[in-house]
Amino acid sequence: MIISRTPFRVSFFGGGTDYPAWFKEHGGAVLATTIDKYCYISVRVLPPFFAHRYRLVYSIVENVKEISELQHPAVRAVLQWNGNHDGLEIHHDGDLPARSGLGSSSAFTVGLINAMRALEGRQVSKEELARDAIYIEQCVLREPVGSQDQISAAFGGFNRIAFRPDGSFDLQPIVLPAERRNELQSHLMLFFSGISRYSSDVAQAKIDNIAARGAELKAMYEMVDQAIAILRTRTTPIGQFGELLHEAWSLKKRLSDRVSTQFIDDIYETARSAGAVGGKILGAGGGGFVLFFVPPERQDAVREALKELIYVPFRLESAGSRIVLYSPNGL
Repeated sequence: MIISRTPFRVSFFGGGTDYPAWFKEHGGAVLATTIDKYCYISVRVLPPFFAHRYRLVYSIVENVKEISELQHPAVRAVLQWNGNHDGLEIHHDGDLPARSGLGSSSAFTVGLINAMRALEGRQVSKEELARDAIYIEQCVLREPVGSQDQISAAFGGFNRIAFRPDGSFDLQPIVLPAERRNELQSHLMLFFSGISRYSSDVAQAKIDNIAARGAELKAMYEMVDQAIAILRTRTTPIGQFGELLHEAWSLKKRLSDRVSTQFIDDIYETARSAGAVGGKILGAGGGGFVLFFVPPERQDAVREALKELIYVPFRLESAGSRIVLYSPNGL
């Protein structure tokens, strides 16, 4: 039995510039962190006593004889790419719902690759994990996804991730004094809108609009380093980070009319009226989780104003995808 644990992520600035359609011409960068909410993947060799050779358990259960019969696209793609010929049993569990803007699909892919490599007796680098997951999602599945989620899931931590036109990337951990990091943490609030959605349609609409939204994407790219400068300058009020988030949200909504909805706009304005400085919908948009930057003294008011939504406390994490149980012989 192998169990991998892979974190979900919160992206603050630069989202959209991590799409290959943008960074292969202009370069890109994001500021993002992983959080202490995880995707768990367990993998074991299936004993040869069953009518099926592959058992997959997630929101549904699949029992099939051939990999090609699997309905879950990421599992089918990873197993076909991996060249696995043994029977397998794979289980997925997550701390938070899928399709909610926290990079859960990429966390799943990274976690599955990590578990499969461990089952083979291989310990792979975080960079290899990230690159393999990007390849699976962008080249095998041909999904309209960026490249930040796979890197965050594999490496973990609070990072500036730069994307070069040649497809390579550079990860720079954001090192802050403990008190400044804690100050940032204490201002962040996460709420679930109640809407789980497939991000591909929203993402494709944003990709289709990239050529017409160059000014917005360049401004969002510049905000990455502006935000880092705010955090690293101790004399700068932390509230400026929240104000910049508000500006970034205004720009993000202009990338596509599918990024937000009236329901999401109402949530956002309700939080702002109650004391939130800024915030954003996470992921491509259209639903999922909403992040707010709120002074601690106003957080009770924001929770009360959004009491119909699920509030999810979280902490920043730095471990990335890990093998938390390694028992290849089932012992």
